[in-house]
Amino acid sequence: MSNRIPPADPVNLSLRDDMIRLGQCLKLASLVEDGAEAKALIDHGLVRVNGDIEERRGRQLHPGDTIEVNGQTVTLVRG
Repeated sequence: MSNRIPPADPVNLSLRDDMIRLGQCLKLASLVEDGAEAKALIDHGLVRVNGDIEERRGRQLHPGDTIEVNGQTVTLVRG
């Protein structure tokens, strides 16, 4: 029997604009509480964008991009 927590179902996050920065996206998606937590997760290599580890909190994200943090996946959609 495994103590591993299964990944949560992917969530769609609607964007009002064509672009959002990674740090803002993490807060908007409730994956972090504040910018300091976002920075810490990114600095420790715990955030993936489109499957690749992302090291830039200011990375520009667009509809169709996928963000993964702690087993939670968020896909950006036009909204």
